[in-house]
Amino acid sequence: MTSPTPRTRFSVRQDARHARMEIAGPLDAEGAGAIWRAAMHAAAHARVHDLRVDLSGVTACDMAGAAFLIALEHEHGGAASYEGETEAVRALLARARTAHRPAAPPPQAAPFDPIALLRAGFRAALDGIAFIGEAAVATLRLPRRRRMLRIADILRYAEQSGVQAVPLIVLLGYLIGLILAFQSAVPMRRFGADLYVANLVSISLFRELGPLLAAVILSGRTGSAFAAEIGTMKVNEEIDALTTMGLDPMTMLVLPRIIAVMLVMPAMTILLDLAGLAGMATVMLGFGFPLTTIANQVQGAAVPGDLFGGLFKAVCFGIAVAAVGCRAGLATGVGPRAVGLAATAAVVGGIVATILLDGVFALVFYRLNL
Repeated sequence: MTSPTPRTRFSVRQDARHARMEIAGPLDAEGAGAIWRAAMHAAAHARVHDLRVDLSGVTACDMAGAAFLIALEHEHGGAASYEGETEAVRALLARARTAHRPAAPPPQAAPFDPIALLRAGFRAALDGIAFIGEAAVATLRLPRRRRMLRIADILRYAEQSGVQAVPLIVLLGYLIGLILAFQSAVPMRRFGADLYVANLVSISLFRELGPLLAAVILSGRTGSAFAAEIGTMKVNEEIDALTTMGLDPMTMLVLPRIIAVMLVMPAMTILLDLAGLAGMATVMLGFGFPLTTIANQVQGAAVPGDLFGGLFKAVCFGIAVAAVGCRAGLATGVGPRAVGLAATAAVVGGIVATILLDGVFALVFYRLNL
């Protein structure tokens, strides 16, 4: 069997154990292309034999020729032994084998390990306790470090957390009140108790939904922003620079954010409560109840303890959300995805912490008959 081109020649001889392939001429892109089909066909038929390739007649070889030889081995189903190759051809073959190496399979998902999950949760709990301790120590040292706590930073964070969230708070509160009133009126109308929808919505907003929804909004807007800002500073080594200059990052970065959130959360909760009452009043007015009757029902159902209890919850929720966001930012790793992961962890952690605290408060308020 010979090549169809006179530049590069190709022949095969087989015996009982071996298949010997001889290649002569330039083994470049043109030469390899001329003998490619015939050589691959011969290599496939010689799979039951050991393949030996004689390259002593090759006058020139480039990477295309080396790729041809690697494809020849692949078609044969095993490595070939070469004879008469030069040092340059041997180096090209080694480089071609490295490039032809198959990609590593994707990593398999680790099996579920409850012990590892418990360890990770325990480690996260310890980190959270350590962060709370650091924040408490920074608070106690604050009188001696007043110069590190700037009022301008607190006002700026308060504006970002509260003032800029006013449109979202009003919209969400109004829609929640509207939806609660509609959904409550459907079953209560069967008993002629439409009027008591105002009682239900007002107590729900003051005691639970007002602080809870304000905390969720705070976690989505502000907690993620805190994590992204501090995480970017961590990636850019700005926090290390503050420490090198003798400045406490906990006092300069964490405490102003927590104080600002503590200041704005009661106002956000009251605004959401008022917007929810406005949404409820819209539905009740549509049902034909006068505004005076609605106001009397709200005043008779909700007591100041409901409002003050909700505001106390709001302050605690705000501290938890701000602390989780700052903690996620300080724990930011390295790499292009680190800041995004920190922001995600801040949102998820803030919402989870809010729900857990709300459950604790529900139990405590029930035991205290509040």
